[in-house]
Amino acid sequence: MQFTDFSFCDSLLKGLESMNFTETTPVQEQAIPIILEKRDAIVCAQTGTGKTAAYLLPLLNNLHTESHDENKINAIIMAPTRELAQQIDQQLEGFGYFTPFSSIAVYGGNDGSAWEIQKKGLLSGADIVIATPGRLLSHINLYDIDFSGVKYFVLDEADRMLDMGFYDDIMKIEKLLPKDRQTVMFSATMPPKIRQLAKTILRNPVEISIAVARPPETILQSAYICYEAQKVELVNHLFKDKKPHKVILFAGSKAKVKEIARMLRKKGLLAGEMHSDLDQSQRDQVMHEFRNERIDILVATDIVARGIDIDDISLVINFDVPHDVEDYVHRIGRTARAGDSGMAITFVSPQEQYRFSRIENFLQKDIYKIPVPAEFGSAPEYQPKKERKSTTSSRSQKRKKSNNGSRQKRTSVSNVEAKIKGNGVSGVERRKTSGKSKSRSNNQTGLE
Repeated sequence: MQFTDFSFCDSLLKGLESMNFTETTPVQEQAIPIILEKRDAIVCAQTGTGKTAAYLLPLLNNLHTESHDENKINAIIMAPTRELAQQIDQQLEGFGYFTPFSSIAVYGGNDGSAWEIQKKGLLSGADIVIATPGRLLSHINLYDIDFSGVKYFVLDEADRMLDMGFYDDIMKIEKLLPKDRQTVMFSATMPPKIRQLAKTILRNPVEISIAVARPPETILQSAYICYEAQKVELVNHLFKDKKPHKVILFAGSKAKVKEIARMLRKKGLLAGEMHSDLDQSQRDQVMHEFRNERIDILVATDIVARGIDIDDISLVINFDVPHDVEDYVHRIGRTARAGDSGMAITFVSPQEQYRFSRIENFLQKDIYKIPVPAEFGSAPEYQPKKERKSTTSSRSQKRKKSNNGSRQKRTSVSNVEAKIKGNGVSGVERRKTSGKSKSRSNNQTGLE
């Protein structure tokens, strides 16, 4: 379906044309007509499906085609993190370049001047406010902000906001808004708590569900079945012959991110870290250094997995197996973007084997298991259905021949290992897929 098939106003179509957006994604095709009709909606769609445009475009169109108070806030978009709020603001600036609407991004972690800019925008009535819940509530507690003109309320990544403990903040903000408004929720998952929130704040919503897409075939997926104590050694092993290039390593907690980044720097690798303890200026600096290749490995929590558009990622390492299939897809989806190819390697400890098997079941295939180098000692067998005590470690195991790769289909061994070694996991270098267009009209890589 083409964007021109919608009854968008001319100024919005002009913005789409300037950004080279022509074809819709499935979530856009299904959500845009519903939102244009000003109906409440709950949309289950993962990051990378184009959901940001799915609500920004009809929102801008509706503001343009109907009467509204130009001196009041007309729309509020809530986002879980400052990074996503920034990105939504950038998307809004692009789509709405030829429209007369003003916007303000309200998030924490910045200096006093940013606070004053946010305050001015809120009090003067910016047309569209993009905000994190905590920061917006901080302004609400200090100033008398007029929300009587709000006609649209959008919650992006609602599941992540609830996971981060923002339920009470969202409800406090929602109670200040007019009852006669359109409310739209986007969520990557649909657990009971999301359904309860939807039941509380939405009116007869239309439900749209876009199935979690499997990772593209251009991502070469593999794994090490190893003990927890072997994981850092494996990272060093991957880059012993040639330094890494544009690698993201995901870990399960900010404490572990700090520890891993420190150990990698001790090994002489250029490692940066990204987690919630950094203020906004520190995050911006880290991302700037990473994008400009002055940091080779970005060690991060899942704060980077969703809603961040980083080009040219050659390799994603899952230091810990993510708890949800969706998180695995989000993480490895940072590579192989815009038609390029990429690689993803997951370290699987005995305690994580069951979670990893769920990922394989979703993918409907066995991910190739790379044998752990013999010099690291024995490695566990891959037996995801077998219960293992949490105290299991590589030091407590009796030395034995590693069965790590013995149960795999050996027909693919030489092929996979050649691709890994030849493309830089000892020099993880970017590989391009020839003959594939990078046009955003087809891939829309900037939508998230």
